[in-house]
Amino acid sequence: MVPCPECDADIDVDEVDVDEGDSLSCDECGAALKVVSVSPLELESEEDEEEDEDKDVFDDDDDDDDEEVEEEEDWK
Repeated sequence: MVPCPECDADIDVDEVDVDEGDSLSCDECGAALKVVSVSPLELESEEDEEEDEDKDVFDDDDDDDDEEVEEEEDWK
């Protein structure tokens, strides 16, 4: 048993039957979950992972803007 990271309900998952990256869902709250570790078994909300990926994309965009500003200042 492992707790749902969204609602803390117990999810019956056998560590032998899952691999890192597998997707599951919580029967209680319906949250989409992803296996982030099998030893110990740890789940993460797939929504949290998507937010992290979006944040990384925005962080990369910010770096490009800084370079453009530096290039413009060098030109002046």
